[in-house]
Amino acid sequence: MTDRRCYLCQGGAFRRVPGEVRDRPELGVLECVSCGLVFLESFDHIHESYYQGSGMHPEGEALPVEQWLRESAADDRRRCDFLREAAAGRDLLDFGAGAGGFARMMREYASSVAVVEPEQRLAKHFEALGVARYADADQLPADRKFDLITLFHVLEHLPDPGKVLQSLAARLKPGGRIILEVPSADDALLKLYGSEPFSKFTYWSCHLYLFTNATLARLIANAGLKVNFIKQIQRYGVANHMHWLARARPGGHHVWTFLDSPELHAAYERQLAALGLCDTILAEIAA
Repeated sequence: MTDRRCYLCQGGAFRRVPGEVRDRPELGVLECVSCGLVFLESFDHIHESYYQGSGMHPEGEALPVEQWLRESAADDRRRCDFLREAAAGRDLLDFGAGAGGFARMMREYASSVAVVEPEQRLAKHFEALGVARYADADQLPADRKFDLITLFHVLEHLPDPGKVLQSLAARLKPGGRIILEVPSADDALLKLYGSEPFSKFTYWSCHLYLFTNATLARLIANAGLKVNFIKQIQRYGVANHMHWLARARPGGHHVWTFLDSPELHAAYERQLAALGLCDTILAEIAA
């Protein structure tokens, strides 16, 4: 570790974060002492074709696309509601589109919708949806530019996220924006409630980095881009958190739904956001 340097600040001092990577417990999770960036101690398992070649999903099995769409539906609708006015009559690119639920919804509002999604087994799925899909941003036509580019829980998967942001910013039309979401390293289950079972569940070998408001802002600045805003949102509500604390496992938002009224969720989100302890960070970026 003596020759490692922090991706953001080039610092060389790190501390080990409590918990473990759920699918690769041999991997350590580190935090830069200087800037607070959280990252896996090795990225060697993420090879060049990892995401194209089913690295996130078992190879040789059919992708559970319909289940995937059902599970992402609430997030897809939340994002669509947030961006539909901004996307109205404009050109949208969703980078790292997954099963394409958000892209499918946004076709109703945007002038055009394209996606970058490397998973090869989704090519026919996007063809059936009638959405232009590219395996890599380099495959986009050289003159293709967009008013809005979205990355939802994608940036943390990338070994060089700053370079990707720069390349996407070059695809923006004048006045265009990048909207991104990332999971937060300051999740309340870690930093407020100190849930040990959650600390052995939340870290995943595909999440190479975890950001805070400060480290995400630094990443964007390092890429030579402008932050329009950074805010916190809470994807999982009181039911999920109480279930972790009471039963030490996920799924509370499915079994204790009586705790997830819109009013309670909104109040809980406001309180966690005021403390900087939501589970997700949302940012808007301009070139």
